[in-house]
Amino acid sequence: MEKILYVVHCVDTEGPLDETLEATFVRLESLFGISLPATKDNLLKIQRMEIDFQGNEQAIAKCFAPELLKYNSNWLEIDSMLEEILADKFRLQQPDSFGNGWIYSWHCMDHMGFTDNPRNKDYGYGKIFRFYKSKLNEFGSSFDEINWHFHPLSITRNPTHAATSYINSYDVLIEIMCRRILEDDWFPVVNRPGFHSERPDSHVFLEQWIPFDYANQFCERDDTQPDTLEGRFGDWRRAPKTWRGYHPSHDDYQIAGDCRRTIFRCLNVGTRMRLLKEVDVRDAFLEAQSYGNAILAFANHDWRDMKPDVEYVQDLLRKIRDDFPEVLIRYAGAEEAATAMIFQEANPPLELGLELRSNQIYVEVIKGKIFGPQPFLAIQSKSGEFFHDNFDIVDPLTRWTYCLDEQTLPMDKVDSIGVGAAGRHGTYSVKKIKF
Repeated sequence: MEKILYVVHCVDTEGPLDETLEATFVRLESLFGISLPATKDNLLKIQRMEIDFQGNEQAIAKCFAPELLKYNSNWLEIDSMLEEILADKFRLQQPDSFGNGWIYSWHCMDHMGFTDNPRNKDYGYGKIFRFYKSKLNEFGSSFDEINWHFHPLSITRNPTHAATSYINSYDVLIEIMCRRILEDDWFPVVNRPGFHSERPDSHVFLEQWIPFDYANQFCERDDTQPDTLEGRFGDWRRAPKTWRGYHPSHDDYQIAGDCRRTIFRCLNVGTRMRLLKEVDVRDAFLEAQSYGNAILAFANHDWRDMKPDVEYVQDLLRKIRDDFPEVLIRYAGAEEAATAMIFQEANPPLELGLELRSNQIYVEVIKGKIFGPQPFLAIQSKSGEFFHDNFDIVDPLTRWTYCLDEQTLPMDKVDSIGVGAAGRHGTYSVKKIKF
């Protein structure tokens, strides 16, 4: 059997982002407690480490490095970047062992629910998802994947504040899921967590719906960035070091257990923390050589130029691959790599059936196996509201029903219903009925 190292490039796909000079200095004070006049001269001195910050000069310069402040601040700039990195010339500048070009997994999010928009993000449902779907069709990028990315909202509802709670964001989360089904005929199979963060509430949510999770950021401890100390936000200090994934425990998403979904390791490139290094790539090759396969996964953002990040990883692969002549490199999407590594043979794709009999919704699995305990039910009312609810279970993992009446939503107030689910072995199925 071939020994394969799958190389998976996850992109936290969030659209344009801007930061004024004044906002950069506000972030300096927020992160490091340092107040300075917001001038270009002071920024250059920070970057050159010419100001005495009592031993923190290097960490602060790293946080505000020129390449990290060079944002794609509008769709024209993102479009210009994509024109280059989606082209065959760039994808094929360093083919994999099978002669294939670079592949991206675009984890698209929606900016919804916050009260202000100081970074000029493209606010509203589906804008990023649909932009990338259109762009990939334009380039014929059939091997790229569109996947799931969600940023929980802070209790302040300020989009510049990081957060971890799905419960505090549940209204936004449910509307996005419903709209993906009813408006885009789509359901998530692969997750990339916002700010790399999971907690017990998101752990339970993901375990119900999404089989593959590129979230684990176990790496060498770095105490130079104060906003992530002691496990704040992306806490993966207890997680396995493996590049082959693990099933998490019910009580602790960071340790191996009996849950269904698979969490894969995924470090960062082109940012200030939890960076992919040569030793990590070497470990991935070692696991592929020892066990027959592994997934080297890494993440960056579309609001920075992605070309240097791709070339950085390609340089690491080129430097190390000759030390492991038995291991073949295969570029792959996140879902493709997960299913290829976990399942040794092809499995039938999931197919759901949906019927409306009188005022009862009937759903069943026609083919394949569902990942979670039930499909996701999405309802849109005639007034434009979106609702989600539990099914009644007829046969576990096989058949479900739901009643539309005065205790839920009466038939005459319903515009459309839809169901979506991921398959246990990948793929998804969506069915809809328009009233």
